[in-house]
Amino acid sequence: MILGVAGLVDGDWRSIDRATLQSARDLGFRTVQIRASDPAAAADDEISRVAALYEEFGFPMAQSVGNYGGGLCSDDDAERDAAIQFVVDMVRFSAKLGCPNTYFRPGSMNRSGPWFPHPENRSEAVFDRLIDSGKRVCEVAESEGIDLAIEGGVVSPVYSAQKVRDLIDAVGSPALKFNMDPVNFVGSIEQAYGTTDLLNEFYELLPDRILGAHAKDFTLVDSLLPRFEESIIGQPESMLDQATFLQGMQRVCPGAHILIEHLPDDKIPLAAEGLKHEAKLAEIIWE
Repeated sequence: MILGVAGLVDGDWRSIDRATLQSARDLGFRTVQIRASDPAAAADDEISRVAALYEEFGFPMAQSVGNYGGGLCSDDDAERDAAIQFVVDMVRFSAKLGCPNTYFRPGSMNRSGPWFPHPENRSEAVFDRLIDSGKRVCEVAESEGIDLAIEGGVVSPVYSAQKVRDLIDAVGSPALKFNMDPVNFVGSIEQAYGTTDLLNEFYELLPDRILGAHAKDFTLVDSLLPRFEESIIGQPESMLDQATFLQGMQRVCPGAHILIEHLPDDKIPLAAEGLKHEAKLAEIIWE
């Protein structure tokens, strides 16, 4: 597997330079995620420059992520069409750059953000719109040879391992696959204290569709009502069964990218050391 990072970049993909990749290499990473705000405006000379840098450092090209909101499940046709076009632009941009897959964000009906809850997120109508969006983007993804990396989370329309499987089956395209990010799916006390079972459900239901993963951790905050917060891998308060997470990824997708994410740059070295320690205990083989 390939250890990488979603971070260390000041801005979007155009900001990536030799110093960026050297910093990543110094921390033991072998790739850096590509984040794009306006893929349709990507200039060929900039694409060539960044691709050449990755080749120079011997970094395999990473997953791309587009900065777009929750429109893929929107009930506003114009908004949903615009979101679909953005992801199509990401697919074509990723193909030019050499990224093997691009992120597919399911979205939310919450106007405050794509990763916030809304009572309609679990409705049949929202899921049906997401299926339609997936089918439309997958037509282009298949023709370009790019995979779509669906993520999900307990607050989103794709809120469980079964719901991920349902979406993939309903879209019916080999281009739609799953980006493993188990922390997003922790939604109860039982799951927080039983992450091994949560992880194994994904590996049992989706062994043929997992293409990569985001690495992070979480903790259960002391409070009257259940409250979870993200935490740094390897710290005493962190609760995810990292051994099962990593061993499962190595078993079902040994060539996967594992990208540390959701941390400020100054916390990334600590998370990297934590993940590498957990990986050593789990006898993980990094490329």
